[in-house]
Amino acid sequence: MSLQDDLTAVQRNLDDLERSVGRLEQRVGGGLDIRRVRSATDHLRESLQLLREGAAAPSRERPARAGLTPVPGPEMVTIPDTPYDTALWAGAEDEGLGSLGRRT
Repeated sequence: MSLQDDLTAVQRNLDDLERSVGRLEQRVGGGLDIRRVRSATDHLRESLQLLREGAAAPSRERPARAGLTPVPGPEMVTIPDTPYDTALWAGAEDEGLGSLGRRT
């Protein structure tokens, strides 16, 4: 099964889930619990769309596992080892300790 086939299968299952949640919502009303389920379903739809976009975007590939086709991976970002500019932290507070000059 290809990546697109898997994504399409997940899309169909998500559509079924949304229909089921809609029927459930009609039966139990619009309380907090059903709103959470609806919100989670919406979040899944958004996440699946992001996954589809990520799969379609050109990027580096991760090695295949157990004979599966390679899956695009996130782009690697290099972080330099040079120290940060101290002005970046001017006025910042240490969590729970307060400002540097206010310690007693």
